[in-house]
Amino acid sequence: MEEINKSTTEYLAKLARIKLTEKEKENLSYDLKKIINHFNELNQINAQKIPPMTGGTNLKNVFRKDIEENCYTSKGIKNFPDEKNKFLKVPKVL
Repeated sequence: MEEINKSTTEYLAKLARIKLTEKEKENLSYDLKKIINHFNELNQINAQKIPPMTGGTNLKNVFRKDIEENCYTSKGIKNFPDEKNKFLKVPKVL
């Protein structure tokens, strides 16, 4: 793997179409080296027996059937001031 140096940082800045000062180039080189070193450390870990995860949790979504239940809409409609064909009429809001 190629080492991160000033020319690599300048090349990446050119690809990203950003202008960097010399201090920013140094900081970016330092940060990129830390990131690459971190991934190199992760590559050394033996993870053969660890099952892969598809997300951040093992929780599963629970679905239920949509079942019509006894509801109290008739009482609500009776108490509402204006209704038509089981629809509640409200004033227009613009």
